Amino acid sequence: MTHTITLKPVGGSVSAIIPKDILDQQHLAAHDEVFVTSTVEGILITAVDPDTTAALAAYAIVARENRAAMAALAKV
Repeated sequence: MTHTITLKPVGGSVSAIIPKDILDQQHLAAHDEVFVTSTVEGILITAVDPDTTAALAAYAIVARENRAAMAALAKV
């Protein structure tokens, strides 16, 4: 789903108004925190922290490779 959004000045910053149907689909509301990332293709706005996603993916690899160590840690 693609929408055209007009950027509007707000004080010393610029605001983008996200359409309600996208907010509802992504379970977002006013005052929720989103993450803005600059990519080679443009701007990416996500509701999920990309650093946290990368850390969880790295954990999954380590946990899979070290099942015995993870099981021992779970007993502590």
